Amino acid sequence: MALQTPLFGCGGNSDSFYAAGFKSSLNACEYLYGMGLSAYEYECTHGVRLSNAFCASLGKTARDFAIHLSIHAPYYINLASEDMVIRQKSILHILKTLRAAEQMGAERVVFHPGTQGELTREQAMENAENLLEEIIFQARRDELLNGVLLCPETMGKPGQLGTLGEVLRLCEVADCVRPTVDFAHIHALTGGRLTSTREFERLLLKIARRLGEEAVRLLHIHFSPIEFGKQGEIRHRSLLDKGYGPEFEFLAPLLVENKLTPTIICESAGRQAEDAVIFQGIYTSMQENMR
Repeated sequence: MALQTPLFGCGGNSDSFYAAGFKSSLNACEYLYGMGLSAYEYECTHGVRLSNAFCASLGKTARDFAIHLSIHAPYYINLASEDMVIRQKSILHILKTLRAAEQMGAERVVFHPGTQGELTREQAMENAENLLEEIIFQARRDELLNGVLLCPETMGKPGQLGTLGEVLRLCEVADCVRPTVDFAHIHALTGGRLTSTREFERLLLKIARRLGEEAVRLLHIHFSPIEFGKQGEIRHRSLLDKGYGPEFEFLAPLLVENKLTPTIICESAGRQAEDAVIFQGIYTSMQENMR
C-alpha cells in the first residue's frame, strides 16, 4: 500500500530514551511508537557490530510497531580515497551494513561519500563513482540489494564530497542508489541559504529533473537545526536552541501541496525524537489548514 503521509522519526536515541530507563535500541521502536512516530534510523557510525539475532529482533519489533527502518553506515567510508586499504575497508563497511539491513528489514542504507583530500574535485568524484560501481557489483553478487537502497548523504563541509549535485551524480550510477538529503548540511554548506520555501523548492526541482518525480515523492530526508561557520557544519542543535536553521516551516508546505511522502529523520542533538514530533505536528497543522 502506498504511503499517504510522510514518515517521521529519528536517527539514534534521544537522551530521554535513556532517562526513561531503556538501555537497548531493541526498545527504540516501542518508544517511538508511543510518541506517535513511524521511522527509525539505526546508527552504525563507528562500525557494524550487530549479531544476526539483534538484527532479527529489531526487525520484528519494527514490524510489530509499524516502524520503518533505515540504517546509517559507518563514518569511516571514503569512496574517493586512492588508498587501496581504505577503499577495501569502505567496500566491506557498506557490504556489512547491507547485510544488517537485510536481516532487520531496513529499506535504506545511508552513507557519507567521502572526502576530497589532495585530489581535484573531479578526480575524487570519479574515484567515488568507480568504487560505488564495484560495491554494487559485489552487493548484487551476494544478493544484498533485494529491496534495499544505497543512499549517499549530502554533507556539510567543503572538504567532504556531498553537495546535492555530487550526490545526484552518484545516484545516476544505478537505480538502487537514491539520495539522502540532509537539509541541515546543505544549510551549513551554503552559509545559511535555506531561509524560504522557494529555496527548498529549488532543491526539490533539481532532484526531480535528475532522478524523476518518484525520487522526490519518496525522498529520504535528514532534518535538524544546525550550527555552522566559515567552514560549514560545526554541530547539530535542537529546537530548544534558538536562532538555528533551517526551519521546517519552509519545507512543510511543499510536502502538503505536492502530496509528497518522504521519510524525515530528525538528527537534533539529544532531542531527535522530541523534535521529530514537533516537525510532524507542523506538517499535520499545515495539512489541515491547507484543506
